[in-house]
Amino acid sequence: MRFRPAAVTVAFLLCPVAAMAQEAPAEPDAPSAVTISGSAAIASDYRFRGVSQSDGDMAVQGGITLAHDSGGYVGIWASNLAGWGTFGGANVELDLIEGYRAKLSDNATLDVGLTWYLYPGGADKTDFAEPYAKLTGTAGPATLTAGAAYAPKQEALGRWYRNGTSAANGSYRPGAKDDNLYLWGDGAYAVAGTPITARAHIGHGRGQDGLGPNATAVSPTGSYWDWSIGADVAYRNLTLNLSWVDTDISDGDAAYLRPSFSRGQDGSGNIAGSTLLASLTAAF
Repeated sequence: MRFRPAAVTVAFLLCPVAAMAQEAPAEPDAPSAVTISGSAAIASDYRFRGVSQSDGDMAVQGGITLAHDSGGYVGIWASNLAGWGTFGGANVELDLIEGYRAKLSDNATLDVGLTWYLYPGGADKTDFAEPYAKLTGTAGPATLTAGAAYAPKQEALGRWYRNGTSAANGSYRPGAKDDNLYLWGDGAYAVAGTPITARAHIGHGRGQDGLGPNATAVSPTGSYWDWSIGADVAYRNLTLNLSWVDTDISDGDAAYLRPSFSRGQDGSGNIAGSTLLASLTAAF
């Protein structure tokens, strides 16, 4: 992997923080204009838009965000991967995030930003950038979010290979570029008098319809739906989530992801099939 783009990204993300530090000093005892928050989690599977990135195994994840009173923020998030050859053999996904939140009203917020997905330790051409925008509104105990993420044409999103076999043989269209559009909606409802919040999600991805460099795939079948339904149970700074996650990618459509998208390249399992996902998150 080339680390120069990652270094440039880190510097880019830190620019707002440096600007924050150069502001006029606050009066004594004045609250800080910058807040720091983060989380650490363990999950039974890492599902990215319905497709497992850990080959159905457990994942350890965590992130930290610096937010300014102006609405700007920067963050970093990471998760282990299966390390089974996808993303050039990377064992870690590292997301660098920069964005801005604007309060439109007392119950509506617009959030725009960019995520750069990095795979340290993997091969070249697997990293990609994806701008996003989402609108969140609240009404009593209910929260609704509508979002869109569009990644412009990049090699990481290109249909380099038709399937796992052509990827193994190095054939088809190495160097191809493609874009990807993901639209989603989330809903949450806090059950009064309980620590329970019901959640639902639906998303649609449209992109490369094949495998990218080193068997990467953001929309592995070109166009597909993913959804989930579940609930959070909160206790102090801990949150337990149980969700049923699924996609409309059939076993037949998912077959071409194997052997490149399964551990040991043994061609077993459907990493886009339905599953009960459990996670425990600690916020700080």
